[in-house]
Order: sequence, then C-alpha cells, then structure tokens
Amino acid sequence: MRNFLLALTLALPCLAADAAIEVDAARPASYKIPRTIYGTFLEPIGNSIYGGLWAQVLENPSFEENLWSAESIRRRLEREPALGRASQLGLPLPWEPLDYGQGSRYEPRWNDAANAFRSLYVMALPGRQSGVRQQVHLPVHRVLRYTGSLYVKHAAGPARVEVSLRGRNQAENVLARASIALEGEGWKRYEFALEVPRDRLRRLEPADFAIAVADEARVWIDQAFLFPADHVDGMDPDMVRLSRELRTPLVRFGGNYTSGYHWRDGIGPVDKRIGMLNQAWGMPEYNHFGTDEYLRFCELVNAQPQICLNLGSGTPQEAAGWVRYVNERWGDKKGGLLWELGNELWGTFQIGYPTLQRASARTREFAEAVRAADPRVRLIATGQDPDHFREWNAEQLKNPPGLFQFLATHFVVGNGAVRRRDPSPDFVALSALALPVGLERHLREMKEQIDSHPEWRGRVGIAFTEWLFHGPDERVPRFTNQGGALCAAGFLNTLMRVADFTPISDMTGLIEFGGIWKKRGQVYGVPAYWAFRMYSTADATVPVGVRTTVETYDVAEGNNRIPSIPGVPYLDVVAALNDAGDRLTLFCVNRHLHRDLASTIRIGGFRPSAEARVQTLSGASIYQPNDELRPEAVIPVPGVLKVPGATVDYLFPRASVTVIEFRK
Repeated sequence: MRNFLLALTLALPCLAADAAIEVDAARPASYKIPRTIYGTFLEPIGNSIYGGLWAQVLENPSFEENLWSAESIRRRLEREPALGRASQLGLPLPWEPLDYGQGSRYEPRWNDAANAFRSLYVMALPGRQSGVRQQVHLPVHRVLRYTGSLYVKHAAGPARVEVSLRGRNQAENVLARASIALEGEGWKRYEFALEVPRDRLRRLEPADFAIAVADEARVWIDQAFLFPADHVDGMDPDMVRLSRELRTPLVRFGGNYTSGYHWRDGIGPVDKRIGMLNQAWGMPEYNHFGTDEYLRFCELVNAQPQICLNLGSGTPQEAAGWVRYVNERWGDKKGGLLWELGNELWGTFQIGYPTLQRASARTREFAEAVRAADPRVRLIATGQDPDHFREWNAEQLKNPPGLFQFLATHFVVGNGAVRRRDPSPDFVALSALALPVGLERHLREMKEQIDSHPEWRGRVGIAFTEWLFHGPDERVPRFTNQGGALCAAGFLNTLMRVADFTPISDMTGLIEFGGIWKKRGQVYGVPAYWAFRMYSTADATVPVGVRTTVETYDVAEGNNRIPSIPGVPYLDVVAALNDAGDRLTLFCVNRHLHRDLASTIRIGGFRPSAEARVQTLSGASIYQPNDELRPEAVIPVPGVLKVPGATVDYLFPRASVTVIEFRK
C-alpha cells in the first residue's frame, strides 16, 4: 500500500507551487563533499557495545562487585526488585538463585578466581539442584544454537555442572541443557553448546540461563560466556551487517569514558581481561571489546579508525604507546590515522579535566608525544561546542600553528528544552527542526574566529566529532522517531554546505542513539539511521548551485542552546553531482509539520533522463518511532519520478526526507 501511495503521489501534477527549486549544475562549488562527513561514533554507553554490538549475552559474567554506580543500581532495583533479594543471598547483580526458596546456598569468594578478583561458591542441597540464573533475551528469530564457556573449580560432591536455558522464572521448563564433567581440582575452562528447539521460545520472549550443581556438590564458578553461534568474531552479525550497509567511512572510538580509559586494560586474552566501573556512565566496562576488537569491527564495516586519546587520567607516554600498538595492527602499518586529543576536556564531568588555562599546554604535550611516535599522524584537538566556543578555542589557537589539523566541536542537544513557557508541541518540534540552520551559522562564526588568527588560517579545519538530537520521550523529535530523522537530515544538509572547512563529522552513535539498536534480542535501525543511510550511500560529491524559494519561519524563545533562529526555510535542498558528472542528486527536507509542499524543480546545466529514482522517508507523524515491536515502521520507500524535461513538478510529503537522483 505504501509503495502504491508513493507512486500515486509521484504521478500527480502540482497545481500550485509552494516552492521553486532552481538547480544550476554548471556552477559547481570549489570543494568536494568528503566521505568523512559520514563518520559515526562508538562508545560503551547503555547497550551500545555490551548487550549490543558485542554478541556475548550475559551481564557481569565474572560475578564481580562495584561494576555499577549507586544510582545505576537504584534504577535497576526499581525495575527488577527481585534482584535486591538475590543480593541478600550473596549474589552479584544481575544474577539470581535458581530457586529463591532454597535460601543461602552461595558465598562470594575473593582472591580465588579464574578472572579478576571474585568467584562464586555454590553449594547444592541433597537430592536437588542448586545454582544461579540470569534473564536473557536470545535472537531466536535468527539462530537457535548458542555456544559458551565457563570456569569451574570442584570442591566436593559429584564432579558435574549443568548449564541450561529455561523458561523465565520456570525452573522446570528446560529448553536446552548441557552436562559438564569436571576434571581435576584447580580452575579449568569448559566449553558447551545449547540448542533451543524451534518454536519453544518466541521472538522477544525472555529466558533464563542457568548454572546448576546437584546432590550436595560444591563448586566455585567464574567467567561464564554465552554467544549466539552465528556471532562474527564475537560481534552481533545483524549489527555488523547494518553498520556495513551504512557505508560509514570513519568509526570514532571515544566519548566521555575516554578520560578514564586505559587501552592496555582491553588487550590480551579476553578471558583474562578485568571488568571495572565505567565512571562516565555508571555501568560495567568488561574490557572484552578492546582495541583489537574495535579494529576488527572497522575492517568488517570497511571504515577507518578514529580514536580518542585519554587526556584526563592518561599520560603522553600511554597515548604514544596506543598509537604504536594500533599502527602495528592496522592497514599498511605506516600510521597516519586520525587521533583525537581528548574528549570535551572543558567539562568538569571529565576525569582529570584540565582547566582553561592548562588546556593549550596539555594539548601540546600530548600532540608532541604522539607525533614522535608517528610523524604522519593527523590530530584533532578538543574544541568547544558551536554555541560556547570562543574562549576555549582561543586558548587552543595559542598553540604553535600546525600542532593539530582540526578543532573538534560537539552538539548533543535535548530537543524538548525550550525557553518559551507552556509551548505547544508544534513550537517545540519546529524549534528542534530549526537547529541545523542555527548550527550552520555558528559554524561559520567558528571559522571566522580561526581565520582571525593569520598563522592558523588555512591550516586547521573543524571536526564535528559528536552530534545528536535527543529528547526525554517520543513526545518530542528525537533520534528514535521521524522527527529525529528530519533533524539528522537537516544537519547532513548543513554539513554538505560547510564541508570545505568542516570535512569530518561523527554521528552519535553508530550503535544506539541515532543508529542501530538491539532490544530484547531484536536489532533494528531507528529513523535517523535510515535518513543517514539515504545520504551516506548516495553518489554525490560535488555541490552545485541551488536556490530554493519557499516560505520561512522564525524561532524566538526556542531551544535553550540556540533560542533565536530567524529565517528557517520549510524546504531545505542541497544539490550535488557525482565525480563522473552523470548523476545529479537532490537532498530535500520538508520541515512543514502539516503540509505537503508542491514544488517546481528547474534543472540547468544537466540534461536528465526520462526517469529519476526517489527515496522518501516519512511516518504517520513526526513522533512515530522504530522499536523492537515494529522495527521497520519508518524506513525509506523507493519510487520513480517521471521527468518530462528540464522542469519537473514534485510534491514533498509533510515532515519528510527525500532524495532524488537524476541520471544524465
């Protein structure tokens, strides 16, 4: 039905034009649109890596303590109060007893562990099973076989352990089991496989993974892993596929966790890496996904690494060591990669942040150490956000010219926060959709500041290494809904217009936020992912002249970050040719919330063929999301546009993203 309606829309003539789009393909810009504006961002936050990209299913597999902040624990216990009772029995989050009615059959043990510092001692009752379990969501819609490993040390009784998958809170409902015969008296790693019978577990339905002993057996257990059998080098194959199909050229490995991250914690045998608290986000950093895994992911998705260095608690020597380690393992082994000198160092929330007065010197100290390790390195210094940049960036520009090639800037904004009292939903939405216009103006001001330093003019660009439009829920435009897709597409239009001085950009994030999600075992892309993909997969490199005549609106008392944005066009259009000059692509964002815009497109300097390809991204409303229940509620719909000549009429659906490709 959606394809039929789109075809009907494309066939209808526009009776009265709301907009006039004049394209002059004979007037190319003086710069090209670099692929690097379609970079993305990966950070261990939420379930982006653990519970997301990293396919291993179990949380806290090593039975450790102090992996969550107190606030994170409080929120977890509010959602799952039974875990409070499990904790009273000596079990670490989020493990539960196989049978709460058995009481205290567990004891945490310190300094006798196969991994890290703690193991768990399990003591079975006579004639019964005792053990631990953890709720899991398995991708049974994709794969039924699961493989894993477990460290066990036998103490007394029968030398046997059972691992199983069971119905959630149904100990008697065993879906799959494997019996492990124990050997010797010391710690030993055992592997197992479990296969869920078809149709025994539905998509999105929870199960319990259990480890049990019986008949008065007593064992220590540690480091339990459970992977879908179809994992790709430890990674979720659906995540890898959707990431590769995005064709992102850069994956930034960085974020708030950077200021406390020590790369050596994430190398070596995965079984021996130590889990610890991720201070930035109050969650575990298991270190299972470290440098080698990140580089492998970059290979799998055909992206280049862009790594953020620890300028908080780290040292210049540590940073230089990381550069050498990566250079020995990546590409032609000659270096020359992008390295970012810290993350948001202006924020007091960063571990070991420098003061404004120390920022310049600390940047120089690390830059010199890194360049000594790799003279070809390309460096991004920490800059400030587009709406607060002047004082901080002025300090960074006191450094010797050429010390770094880019100044970073970020814009992670809450779309629901506006200055107007009692705003209508439409006002909040239009304020959010205007932000890319305000950002473009601020970016040009940043360039003016750089150019006001003659010694830096032409020697440093801007790298927009984080950008995200978020909100508290689906009642405002946010990354999970169609409104967030409009924000993302609008910002990509901005990036194409400023690519001559902002050639690098990283969307937040490739996994979670504006990208790919996994909930209850289901992987999907949010609408912002699909908008980004419409742009990143287009063959368009040379901006050409385009003038759009359309109604505008003014924002006053709008978003807290940029409250005043006058002259926002309802229809935002960028036009670009490919390198061969035989394709002309229009990237179009209709910001009007309630009206389709009838438009006349006039094309000069390019003779189009009789048909153009169209992709349209729209939803029932700007608040329509994609989620695990409806993973493809909002996806691009392809169509064909009849082109009678150099002038063509087109009706842009309300609140939509449209990409039109004309062929010569």
